[in-house]
Amino acid sequence: MARRSAVAWAAFGPLLWGCALGLQGGMLYPQESRSRERKELDGLWSFRADFSDNRRRGFEEQWYRRPLRESGPTLDMPVPSSFNDISQDWRLRHFVGWVWYEREVILPERWTQDLHTRVVLRIGSAHSYAIVWVNGVDTLEHEGGYLPFEADISNLVQVGPLPSRLRITIAINNTLTPTTLPPGTIQYMNDTSKYPKGYFVQNTYFDFFNYAGLQRSVLLYTTPTTYIDDITVTTGVEQDSGLVNYQISVKGSNLFELEARLLDAENKVVANGTGTQGQLKVPGASLWWPYLMHERPAYLYSLEIRGKGFDWPLLVKDFNLLRWLGANAFRTSHYPYAEEVLQMCDRHGIVVIDECPGVGLALPQFFNNVSLHHHMRVMEEVVRRDKNHPAVVMWSVANEPASHLESAGYYLKMVIAHTKALDPSRPVTFVSNSNYAADKGAPYVDVICLNSYYSWYHDYGHLELIQLQLATQFENWYKKYQKPIIQSEYGAETIAGFHQDPPLMFTEEYQKSLLEQYHLGLDQKRRKYVVGELIWNFADFMTEQSLTRVLGNKKGIFTRQRQPKSAAFLLRERYWKIANETRYPHSVAKSQCLENSPFT
Repeated sequence: MARRSAVAWAAFGPLLWGCALGLQGGMLYPQESRSRERKELDGLWSFRADFSDNRRRGFEEQWYRRPLRESGPTLDMPVPSSFNDISQDWRLRHFVGWVWYEREVILPERWTQDLHTRVVLRIGSAHSYAIVWVNGVDTLEHEGGYLPFEADISNLVQVGPLPSRLRITIAINNTLTPTTLPPGTIQYMNDTSKYPKGYFVQNTYFDFFNYAGLQRSVLLYTTPTTYIDDITVTTGVEQDSGLVNYQISVKGSNLFELEARLLDAENKVVANGTGTQGQLKVPGASLWWPYLMHERPAYLYSLEIRGKGFDWPLLVKDFNLLRWLGANAFRTSHYPYAEEVLQMCDRHGIVVIDECPGVGLALPQFFNNVSLHHHMRVMEEVVRRDKNHPAVVMWSVANEPASHLESAGYYLKMVIAHTKALDPSRPVTFVSNSNYAADKGAPYVDVICLNSYYSWYHDYGHLELIQLQLATQFENWYKKYQKPIIQSEYGAETIAGFHQDPPLMFTEEYQKSLLEQYHLGLDQKRRKYVVGELIWNFADFMTEQSLTRVLGNKKGIFTRQRQPKSAAFLLRERYWKIANETRYPHSVAKSQCLENSPFT
C-alpha cells in the first residue's frame, strides 16, 4: 500500500468560508516538503519578438524545434518582467503579436531516474495567450493573463539519451480581442497616404498600460506519483473553538493513507485528523482578524494597488507603506495579483477584494456568449487559486462594465451566479460607474461598489459640489437597492511638486482638498450603510499615451518611486483615526491616533 502524508494549513477567520464547488483540478501553490522539490527558473531567458507582417514567422519556421538563437538575434530578457519596459527598442514598447521566450534547464538526476516522481512545469502568468513546448514537444496552452497554469512533463524528462536537459519554449501573444479578458479591438489604418500598408493599432478600453510577457515566476516542481492535487479549507467558530473543515483530493492511486495536521505559527501540531475530509477542532483558537479592523461589521479604509507583475522588494515596500498609512484593505484592480501578494495579506491581516480581469467591457460586442464562457472559466481559475486565503473576503467580477446595457445585465447575472456557485460563502460584486437607475447588474450583487470622480472628470475645480453630489449618489443607490456600499474609487490627478493656493487641479493641494471633501461626505454615511472607502490610487502608474495623461496616471498618493505626496499624510491621519475610533470608541483625539501608530 502506498503511504503518503499531507499537512493541511488553515488560517482562522471569524467567518465561515464555504466550499468552492464545481472546480475540477487543483492549483496549489508549490511548497517544498520532504516529498516535493522546487527549481526556480527566474532569471535571464532568451527572447525574440516576431516582427513579421503577419506575426506568424515563428510558427511558419517552427522556432520551437531548435534553440531560439538559431532562428535569429535574441535578447536577454529577465523573468519575471514585462518585455515592454526592458529594451531600448521603441518597437517593443508597443509591440502587439507573438513574442518568444526560451530557457535551457539542467534537471537533478533523481528527477529523471525516479519513476515514482512527477515533474511539473508551472508558469505564474503569461499575458495573454501562451503556447508552451518542452524539447520541441507541444505541451501546454493557456488563454488569459494574470493566473498560473501548469503541466505534468514527467514523460518528457524521463525518456531519451539526455533526459536531464530541457529546452522550454514559450510563445506569448498579447493581442486583445472582443473575446479576451480584458477585451480590445484591432484597428487597421487603411489610408495609405498616412499609414504603411498593413498598419494597425491595438485599441484598449482601460486606463493602464497593456504590459505583457512572463510577468511572474516560472518554476519546476516535483510530487510523488500519488499526490495531493487540491485542498479546500473552510473555517468556522464554535464558542471559543476554531473549526477547520477540510477536503483533500488525492490523485495517482486509490491506495493511500492520509493524515491531516494543523500547525500553528511555531509549527506545533494543534489538531490532526485522518482521511480525505474531516473537521479539526482547536480549543481556545486565536482567530485571524484583519489588521486594524475592530468593528463588527467591519469598515474598509484603504486605496487601490496595482500588481500585474511580481517583485519581492517592491512588494515588501508597498506593504510597509500600507502599514505606515494604517490601511487595512485593497482591491486587486483590475486583475488577480501574484499569489505571493495574497500570502502577504494573510500574514499581515490585509483584507482583499479579489478582482478578475473583467475591465474594459465598454462596448456592446464584448458581451457575447464566447466572452461569457471565457469569463466564467477565468472566475473558476481565480476561485480555484485563491479560495483558501482568509484575506480574500469578496470576489469582484468586473470593473466599470457598460452595465446599463440589457446584454450586460444578462452577462453579469450569469457571471455572478456562476461565482456564487463556485464559492457560496463570500459576497460577490462588480464595480460600477453607471447611473443607479440604469444599472442592469446591480440587482445581482451582494455589495454595491461605486467609482465616482466628482470635481475631477466634470465640474472641474468646483470642490464645493462634492459633498452634495456624493450624498445624492449614496442616497439614490441605497434607496433603490438597500445594500451595503463601498466607495471603490475616488481621487484626483496630482503631479508631485506642483503647488498652488487656492488649490488648482493637478496640484498637491487640490488632491488633498478633494479627499477632505470626500471624507466629510463619507463620514456622514459610514456609520450607516457605507462599509468602505478605497481611493484611487496607491501609487502613480503607467498608461497608454494620451493628452490626458502625463507619463501615466498621477492619481497616486505616492509617486511611482513610492515617495509620498501631501495627501499621503492626510490619509495616514485619517486611517489611524478610524482605527483608534474602533479601538477606543470614547476617545478619538488626534494625538492618540498617532501615539498608537507603530511607526511613530
